[in-house]
Amino acid sequence: MAIRADYHLHSSFSGDSDAPMEAMILRGIELGLTQMCFTEHMDFDFPVTEEAPAGTFEVNTDSYLYDLLRYREKYRDKIRILFGAELGLQAYLVPMQAAFAQSKPFDFIIGSSHLCTGKDPYQPDFWAGRSEEEALREYFSSIIENLETFTDFEVYGHLDYAVRYAPEKDKNYSYEKYADLFEKILDLLLENGIGLEVNTGGVRYGLKELHPCTAILRRYREKGGEIVTVGSDAHCPADLCRSFDQAEEVLKDCGFHYYTVFENRTPRFIKL
Repeated sequence: MAIRADYHLHSSFSGDSDAPMEAMILRGIELGLTQMCFTEHMDFDFPVTEEAPAGTFEVNTDSYLYDLLRYREKYRDKIRILFGAELGLQAYLVPMQAAFAQSKPFDFIIGSSHLCTGKDPYQPDFWAGRSEEEALREYFSSIIENLETFTDFEVYGHLDYAVRYAPEKDKNYSYEKYADLFEKILDLLLENGIGLEVNTGGVRYGLKELHPCTAILRRYREKGGEIVTVGSDAHCPADLCRSFDQAEEVLKDCGFHYYTVFENRTPRFIKL
């Protein structure tokens, strides 16, 4: 496994995980990682449901950082532990997003779209009453709006995340069908020095490809994009680094020679 850094990880500091941070770290050491970056959820104004009470996806950053620093020191001779966040983006929340991004000495911030017009693609009502294509167009259009209003993060996370919850998943999904929107998204990423996350979590949801699909990664590279981080989106130790061999193959096939890691929000490129 050439990729020795997992840059999308959740522990019990995220509302959708009960994994102890130390258990995640021990699994990373076992797998031979040189570094791992925790990216706990911060999604402001997430819809309140029975499954997700208020604040479920808002990390207690002080407690999170306290534990991370303890484990960073404890395991400093075995692995490098980085302090990150996965910030849920919505254009109307820009002031809160901006304040959060500057609130702590983060090493790395993923900007992700977990909501679109206040709705979660995980919930059936996001797809109700319209075609799958109409819903996905709205989702990808919201990414454009996010990038036009806020850019204080390093990579866009699982760019086509909504596809994993589409009624037909990725059966009818292709880059070409949404190329007009993807071209604008990629141009905005490049204009603002923001990279793409290669998120291997989609495979666990039965998708044929990683997030984003190979065609998006290839087009990003064709346009001159070079910043790509790799993350398993693991919420438990068993999922760390899952499908990383596939990610390596896809990146090489798309013309990438390096993957990216961050520390103090500064990129460093590592040969594949």
